[in-house]
Amino acid sequence: MADITRDVLIVGAGAAGTTAANELRKAGLSVVVLEARDRVGGRLWTDVIEGAMLEIGGQWVSPDQDALIETIDELGLETFSRYREGDSVYVGPDGELHRFTGEMFPVSPETEKVIAEITDRLDAMVAEIDPDRPYAHPKAAEWDGVTWDAWLRQQTDDDEAVRNLAFATGSAMLTKPTHAFSLLQSLLMAASAGSYSHLVDADFILDKRVVGGLQQVPQLLAERLGDDVLLNQPVRTLEWGENGVTATTDSLTVRARYAILAHAPVLYDRISFAPSLPRRQHQMHQHLSMGFVIKVHAVYDRPFWREQGLSGTAFSPYELTHEAYDNTNHGDERGTLVGFVSDQNADDVFELSAEERKERILESLSHYYGPAAKDPVVYYESDWGTEEWTRGAYAASFDMGGLHRYGKDLRTPVGPIHFACSDLAGAGYQHVDGAIRMGRLAAAQILDASRA
Repeated sequence: MADITRDVLIVGAGAAGTTAANELRKAGLSVVVLEARDRVGGRLWTDVIEGAMLEIGGQWVSPDQDALIETIDELGLETFSRYREGDSVYVGPDGELHRFTGEMFPVSPETEKVIAEITDRLDAMVAEIDPDRPYAHPKAAEWDGVTWDAWLRQQTDDDEAVRNLAFATGSAMLTKPTHAFSLLQSLLMAASAGSYSHLVDADFILDKRVVGGLQQVPQLLAERLGDDVLLNQPVRTLEWGENGVTATTDSLTVRARYAILAHAPVLYDRISFAPSLPRRQHQMHQHLSMGFVIKVHAVYDRPFWREQGLSGTAFSPYELTHEAYDNTNHGDERGTLVGFVSDQNADDVFELSAEERKERILESLSHYYGPAAKDPVVYYESDWGTEEWTRGAYAASFDMGGLHRYGKDLRTPVGPIHFACSDLAGAGYQHVDGAIRMGRLAAAQILDASRA
């Protein structure tokens, strides 16, 4: 078994891990990155499926994501805007298709008024939330004790308004049923984007993409690390104490002064710690779980919806595919739609055969775009729930009451062990921007500790 000694061991070669490793190397510390998968990137994955380049994992860049934008610029990557010319579409409770422009769904004037009033209320509450310390708000315990769905239904008995307000942080972001997480968790999701209005504005939150795919960010960062990134190396044991850490994989022993666990917290229990992590961490990690969403890619010989004057942007809390967008690649003559099936709906369609699931999902897309949506030349489902080293999507969030109870301990180092991933972020929570921020933070913590 090979033996390696470094200043810092990083577990996970996603955006957080590769960012932290580069920051530490710049400061003069030696590093090694151990990645369980056979590739760099974590929840970023750009691949070619049946001749079509698909963003299987994360892909969008929004204007507020300063850390990601800085990194993209520094790496010399180019971005392009998501196609959004023409009308968006909305399917209401009557099953009818409505075309519209602007941010507000084409609902009745009464429902529109309710949505606007509650959105203003939420923006005011979010403005009081520090995304790095949501648990510190005076009403944190109260807001963490009521479900997102229950709070909305306390505000109005307009079911369509509730469904449209709820799905932004439910199906669309946390990818859990709205009765399964708290108002506080929803406010954190919104605060991470600057406001609730930002979160529900597709033209803001889903603004740009990277030419060639967002996975290039961790890939290029990993290239700078050269042989210090090792793939197919899941860490089995991690011994830790005052003198540092010793990690063991199936073929390596790594000794280091510090360690960074740069992967989703739902995977911490895949490592045997000696001694065990403190009780607080054991309890906290049991209250964090991944959501679940199927990202559906449908590639056509041309972007036919544009011929109908449609932008490709589609929403409905009543549809199996609750949202969809034009996801055509830069310079590609073909057209690509990307749609999302979340939480309980995602569970339900996986009870079906692959063919029946495909048929149901494409039928849902056809309700937005017409019969042509049923006949893609390439069809692919990103199913992160079966991915051994992810186990869900997009990220981990707390169960009811967990954020107020344990939030302050999420990033707290345990001896020489530090933590970094998008699941722990404030600004940029669940996004690559948050992963980069957490990678920088963990590196800074270690640099401060090493100078003490």
